[in-house]
Amino acid sequence: MTQLPSNAVPYLQTAIFTQDTIPSGLLREHTTKAGTWGKINVISGKLHYQILTTPPQTYLLTPTVAGIIEPQVPHQVEPLGETSFYVEFYQIPEAVS
Repeated sequence: MTQLPSNAVPYLQTAIFTQDTIPSGLLREHTTKAGTWGKINVISGKLHYQILTTPPQTYLLTPTVAGIIEPQVPHQVEPLGETSFYVEFYQIPEAVS
């Protein structure tokens, strides 16, 4: 899995979602906007994270394994039983010349 760039700066965090409150949009293919990175942080339980590239990449996210979302790359998640998680969004500061 790709790593979050070291100069990425957080700017937004979602509410905490559970298997019962996860927005339906996260369960199907979606993307972040240009320039926006994401980090899926599992608090408890497990999430199946699929990056929908060719070939697809599949990861098991846990409290010790976060998922990195690259800008504009299609992905989706699926809760595996009881789980809770949130997503942090990051941007890369523009270089100052």
